[in-house]
Amino acid sequence: MSAKMKNINKSEVLVLKEQISYQEGQVVSKTLAQNDALSITLFSFAKGEEISTHASDGDAFVTCLDGVGKITIDGTAYLLHEGESIVMPAGHPHAVYGEEAFKMLLVVVF
Repeated sequence: MSAKMKNINKSEVLVLKEQISYQEGQVVSKTLAQNDALSITLFSFAKGEEISTHASDGDAFVTCLDGVGKITIDGTAYLLHEGESIVMPAGHPHAVYGEEAFKMLLVVVF
């Protein structure tokens, strides 16, 4: 099954962090591709907003695009700054928190 990109312009140079906006008091997501093997999503977190602890069936690769996010994996917290990445392994409990206003690219490989 092929993943077709959506919600993003093609054949043009883009700054990913400009492709999603902050919303006060919210976590905003924009799905760019989704199928049985892959999910690519942009997220923005207002300061203090979070996705609570959960587990995924796939390895979740996160890259910070803006701000500072706190990624908790198996109870250990990691601060992620612009340009930094981390992998949240499949089947392990993890959570994401906007330490500051925070934008990230999430790529999940199933």
